[in-house]
Amino acid sequence: MVVSLRTFLTRFTAVTALVPAAALGLQAPSQAASATAPTARVTPTSATAGIWRPPVDSRWQYQLQGSKTYASTGGVNVDICGVPQGGGACVRPSVFDIDLYAAEEVAGNNTTLNTAAVKAIHAKGAKAICYVDAGSIEEFRPDYQKFVDWHNAHGKSLLGKPFSEEFPNERWANINNDKGQRDFLLQMMAARVDKCAQAGFDGVEFDVVNAHEEGKSVTGWTVSPATQLTYNRALAAIAHGKGLSVALKNDLSQAEELVSSFDYAVNEECFQFDECSELNVFVKAGKPVFHVEYATAPSSFCAKSRTLKFNSLKKPEDYSLYDKPYAPCR
Repeated sequence: MVVSLRTFLTRFTAVTALVPAAALGLQAPSQAASATAPTARVTPTSATAGIWRPPVDSRWQYQLQGSKTYASTGGVNVDICGVPQGGGACVRPSVFDIDLYAAEEVAGNNTTLNTAAVKAIHAKGAKAICYVDAGSIEEFRPDYQKFVDWHNAHGKSLLGKPFSEEFPNERWANINNDKGQRDFLLQMMAARVDKCAQAGFDGVEFDVVNAHEEGKSVTGWTVSPATQLTYNRALAAIAHGKGLSVALKNDLSQAEELVSSFDYAVNEECFQFDECSELNVFVKAGKPVFHVEYATAPSSFCAKSRTLKFNSLKKPEDYSLYDKPYAPCR
């Protein structure tokens, strides 16, 4: 089975990092089959008014893999500093995107919230984004059995094909709602976001929110663009309802439709795939684009990234996301 390279990337880093309902816009199953099903849209409220929303020029660090070297700060190097591609003084990130849970290598288990890292990040005057997988179900997550139990109790209608040949222990989630799958998933995501808030995070990155781009041959499910929009907007509403900002992860084909619901974008390899123009809608809306390239040399994309006002990093070609190298474009 083939899965797109772009989709493969974050799965690699997230797995290796951790292994040695109406208010949410939910729908009844009978409503879900319609392509015009209602979507969860965010309207300004007293709860959303105080949400952290980073400025366009925020620098970021993407560290989904922890290290024992930084055990006292949850495995995260909060003192990271790097010289930009264009030269000059060492610069530090003001935003850290890290996993909800501390790496098992650091914590000795897969259930410890990354509270220590968040506190250390805040002590440096920076903000923390909470990585959560919303579109595939990973066996190493502490709530995994709940997904399996629901799947078995509802005609095996939730867990799809293995995410990829490289990751057979992770399966695509069915975000349709003919048997209430989406309602259940959103309830589970709300519980995860509760933990993000409990740990003190400022925002959320929901990963794997582009199943409609992959197709049934990859995921095991037929997911329409309209269904993906419904799910993604509901996820954004969940985050905002918990007082957290939210990132649109990849899903570039729907960026224009979703920019009003999300506070910033997180993207992998838009220069390699020649699709960065799709993210201009975020910058034009005054919302930052946090971007990373793996295989492309900084000299090939950093100048263009600065022109686009992206916040770009170069990380290793093996797709690892430890603290170093930290190579910002500006």
